[in-house]
Amino acid sequence: MASSITALNSLRVSRHAIPSHNLIPNTSLQNKPLFIYHSCFPRSASASTIETHLKSIGVVAPQWRYTMYSTTHFHSTSHEVLCISSGRAKLCFGGENNPGRVEAELKKGDVIIMPAGVGHRLLEDLDGGFEIVGSYPKGKNWDMCYGREDEESKIEGIKDLRWFERDPIYGDEGPVLQV
Repeated sequence: MASSITALNSLRVSRHAIPSHNLIPNTSLQNKPLFIYHSCFPRSASASTIETHLKSIGVVAPQWRYTMYSTTHFHSTSHEVLCISSGRAKLCFGGENNPGRVEAELKKGDVIIMPAGVGHRLLEDLDGGFEIVGSYPKGKNWDMCYGREDEESKIEGIKDLRWFERDPIYGDEGPVLQV
């Protein structure tokens, strides 16, 4: 395992159960929390370094580098691993009108492990240049859902998605395996 990530025994992890709201299921279907690994990668890590690490663990495949959309959306076909490779931003998880939503200021080096169904959006790019390496479990394709009535059949499929058998960042150990 790469020595460039924070040691597991020093890693600060936030876990958030987010209730469903309107037609956004959030963490309610699989009862797996939203995970945030704070300062997981060093501030010196580039997007390429993060992608190389993810590929070496082999749980997820990096698929894009971009910011986060400013419209609340979620994925019904895949869990998502977001590694912040540049900048700092205020993000919303769960839907902006959800009383149980989570708003967090996250920065370069943080990792978000998001179960399928969790609504998410960018609220504010705080420094300009906010960028994420977006990754999904190998063999999974992501879709875009917005909490509309015509998406209800897609939402049902979330119940059947397999959870991670290995941690996407730490491999055979790690917080996602402790749920």
